[in-house]
Amino acid sequence: MEQLLLLIFLPLVGAIITAFAGKSAKIVSTVFSVVSLVLALVIACNFIPNASTQFEVNLPWIADLGINFHAGIDGISLLVVLLTNLLVPVIILSSFNHEYKNPAAFYALILFMQTGLLLVFTALDAFLFYIGWEAALIPIYFICAIWGGKDRIRINMKFFVYTIAGSLFMLMGIIYLYLQNPAHNFDIQAFYALNLDSAQQGWIFWAFFIAFAIKMPIFPFHTWQPDTYTAAPTQGTMLLSGIMLKMGIYGVIRWLLPIVPFGVRDWGQVAIVLSIIGIVYASLIAFTQKDAKRLVAYSSIAHVGLIAAGIFAFNQQGMQGAMVQMLSHGINVVGLFFVLDIIFNRLKTNKIEELGGIAKVAPQLAITFLIIVLGTVALPGTNGFIGEFLLLMGVYNYGIWAAAIAGLTIIFGAVYMLRMYQNVMLGQTNSLTITFTDIKGTEKLVLYTICALIIVLGVYPKPVLHLTEASVQHLLEQVNQKLNTVN
Repeated sequence: MEQLLLLIFLPLVGAIITAFAGKSAKIVSTVFSVVSLVLALVIACNFIPNASTQFEVNLPWIADLGINFHAGIDGISLLVVLLTNLLVPVIILSSFNHEYKNPAAFYALILFMQTGLLLVFTALDAFLFYIGWEAALIPIYFICAIWGGKDRIRINMKFFVYTIAGSLFMLMGIIYLYLQNPAHNFDIQAFYALNLDSAQQGWIFWAFFIAFAIKMPIFPFHTWQPDTYTAAPTQGTMLLSGIMLKMGIYGVIRWLLPIVPFGVRDWGQVAIVLSIIGIVYASLIAFTQKDAKRLVAYSSIAHVGLIAAGIFAFNQQGMQGAMVQMLSHGINVVGLFFVLDIIFNRLKTNKIEELGGIAKVAPQLAITFLIIVLGTVALPGTNGFIGEFLLLMGVYNYGIWAAAIAGLTIIFGAVYMLRMYQNVMLGQTNSLTITFTDIKGTEKLVLYTICALIIVLGVYPKPVLHLTEASVQHLLEQVNQKLNTVN
């Protein structure tokens, strides 16, 4: 219990201290993020890979309303907890070559957001889950609005309105479930046990799905994403793409599927269709992008669409693929945005047509960038392969035509990502890129770490699969049993 409480609240303590650390904020936040990573690894080493919830804490909070501080970790939540605590120090280290105005506030907001994310990924009380959901939104809004690029206020207002609107739908669903619960509490197991008819589950499905679909995002709830990713400071983009969108995926797995299985049965096909449309649409738009950062933003929509399709296919392969790909996508997309940040830092542009020949003057950057791109396009032997293979197998088991169309993400992704790499890194240098300098210092540390994870997880994904297998199987059995009992 103490370990979980420390895991959740250590970043919050770090945020408070960092806020008053002045010029030392960068170092202080790094220390707290690394300690949080070590603590997460300790918990992972003591975790028993079975279906049970471990390190559980259940303390009275607002007793009159049946609200408890109830949190715990199973294989599904441990994976995203590890992802969060792994990427936050990487993201902070990636900022070391930037000089942000008011750095204490900047780094404090990152750590505060980490606390909100950890609440979301460990909450076993719906009210606590909603608090974490909103708590993670506040710091990323200020990060993007204060340190973002041109037209950041308008773009972030759109992002904020989208996410708040989705959150209100989810809040209505949570309140309705609370009112239907005879125990009058927000406990997740009590919500699982509710016997709601198909009509009730249908509208609750949409109340939750809209909130989660906006966060991921899934077509047509994606329109806030490309502009926000482009206008945000790179570390904000990394937080959004690497970790925050996983809140939506996790919410579908942890809350949507087990609470409203009949809603998923009735409307899951619509969700798969929207996901597959998003794959094709985002891939086609990516082909037309002249800005590398926007291209990566659209590629993220395509990859998340495949993850969502695998989840709603609702079988072991699709669910396991979603778990692995959550981890892989987070690592890869942070690497992609960091490389583009390095290029922008030196050349003040991410316009593909203005670049070229960087590999001649920066071979280490070119090699690490190639490894990250190959992981992104799911080359066998990289971390992206096993997740996409399982996802496509899961979608294939759902329907062959769905798999055929969803599989286009691999073909399209390989074309536009490798073409982007060719235009940016290969060919002859020009008057702009001839002055480019190779990676050094913390840039090497971050990129070497990401490349090592891409290769190690690609060659030996068994620990990740073993970590989540029992929990995924238990969730599927729990939902299928509920469907079969009523039938």
